[in-house]
Amino acid sequence: MNYRTILASGVTAAALAALPLLAASADSSFVMKAAEGGQAEVQMAQLAQTKASNQAVKDLANKLVTDHTKANDNLKPIASKDNVTWPTGMSAKEQAEYNKLQALSGADFDRAYVNYEIKDHKQDINLFQHEANHGNDSQVKAWASENLPTLQEHLRMAENALSSIK
Repeated sequence: MNYRTILASGVTAAALAALPLLAASADSSFVMKAAEGGQAEVQMAQLAQTKASNQAVKDLANKLVTDHTKANDNLKPIASKDNVTWPTGMSAKEQAEYNKLQALSGADFDRAYVNYEIKDHKQDINLFQHEANHGNDSQVKAWASENLPTLQEHLRMAENALSSIK
């Protein structure tokens, strides 16, 4: 064997040895994103429960608080098992969105909140679908799969709420 063949074999072996760590890292990254997003969903929806003026928006907020609280509660033991630290607050981006929404009222609030939820749930559905299809941790994959229909329902509710805002 020449030097290049030995080097290539060593690099290949190192890369293959690292694959399980990368897979675990991807699952842990998903868990962290899902935890952060779930926490933010509850806080945003609680704000909407108090500020929304449109009944469809209030109904959406109530549904989001209930469903995301349940999803978060089911994710906590998975996060703990995977040594993922549960977030204590919103990300800077989510906090900025919360602050923006907090300054609005009436139909302006309703419209901005629902548009945020539509955009956020479209992103979440893509993220959860990817984890369900490509994740390596069976518990994380199952949790993502179980929560996909709920996220899709939230998106439909948000789109319907948007059409009812005058």
